[in-house]
Amino acid sequence: MINHIQAWAKDVPKEYIVMLVGALPVSELRGAIPLALHYGMGFSKAFWLSVLGNISFIIPALFFLEPVSLRLRRFKVWSKFFDWLFERTKRKADTVQKYEALGLALFVAIPLPVTGAWTGVVAASLFKIKFRYALMAIILGVIISGLIVSSLCALGITTYNAISQ
Repeated sequence: MINHIQAWAKDVPKEYIVMLVGALPVSELRGAIPLALHYGMGFSKAFWLSVLGNISFIIPALFFLEPVSLRLRRFKVWSKFFDWLFERTKRKADTVQKYEALGLALFVAIPLPVTGAWTGVVAASLFKIKFRYALMAIILGVIISGLIVSSLCALGITTYNAISQ
């Protein structure tokens, strides 16, 4: 399967791959920015492509998460999935519940697993944060997270270059 992915990816522009990795729930910016740097892109280009990829799904997800989850809950497997997802998000998102939009921005800004834009959309839906506030908070959190990840990558590259000389 990896061979098929590699064969497909060789014909796809690297910028699209970076944006796709940025949009994936598991990797988000934590995977997209280092990948872009690996491809030889500059920090600015890596940052903006990753951020654009990461925020590209936010508007549709904010609109459709609740209605889609309600429809899918009719099926046992989906009901269990959404129960698990929402319960896990509630446990991780105390800050969001307490501080609402500001808490949501801070929650998304922390570049750790289970704290990115995807989980931010779930938290916004769970805690009934108004669409425009949720959208602004998640975008702000993604930008802050991108700056943190870019800074850590720069630090890592600088340290590696200093050690390897």
